[in-house]
Amino acid sequence: MSNNSYQLRTIGSVRVNQDGYAVELAPEYRNGLIGLEGFSHLQVLWWAHGLDNDEYRSITELPKPYKAGPETLGVYATRSPLRPNPIAVTNAAILGFDQQAGIIRVAFVDAEDGTPVIDIKPYHPSTERVRDVDVPEWCSDWPQWLEESAEFDWASVFENAQV
Repeated sequence: MSNNSYQLRTIGSVRVNQDGYAVELAPEYRNGLIGLEGFSHLQVLWWAHGLDNDEYRSITELPKPYKAGPETLGVYATRSPLRPNPIAVTNAAILGFDQQAGIIRVAFVDAEDGTPVIDIKPYHPSTERVRDVDVPEWCSDWPQWLEESAEFDWASVFENAQV
C-alpha cells in the first residue's frame, strides 16, 4: 500500500464562548449553507489539531481505554482523537444559523475554541441512522441515542483521559 498524502482545507473553526458553541465558516464557504434551513442536526468533522503530532499519529492500539473494555483496543474500535489521522466527528443539534455571517449555533461540539472544521454535513436519518445495531458487551450500557448522552456519566466509562 502506498503512503499517499492528501490536502485538506479548513472551512472554518469551532467557536466556544459564554454564549455556547458555534461553527464559524470562512467567507468563501458560507454559500455552502444554502438549503441548510429545516435540518435539525448536522455532523461537524473537525481536526484534533492539539493532538496532531508524529507520536500520536503512530498510535494504533490503546491500553484499556474503557473501564469495562478489554485490556487493549485498536484505535479504530474507539472514538479517540489519537489516531493516524486526527479526524473527529460530532453530531450536533442546530440551534440557529446566520448564512451571511457564516455562523451555525449548535448545542454542543466536543472540541475547543479555534479547532479547525474540515467539513459539515446535514444529519439525515436515511443515511446515518441504523435500525439494528450491535456493540460489544463492554459498551452495551452506553446511551442508545444522542439525546441521552448529555445525561450519561461519561467519566465512569473512561479508564484514562486519552480516549
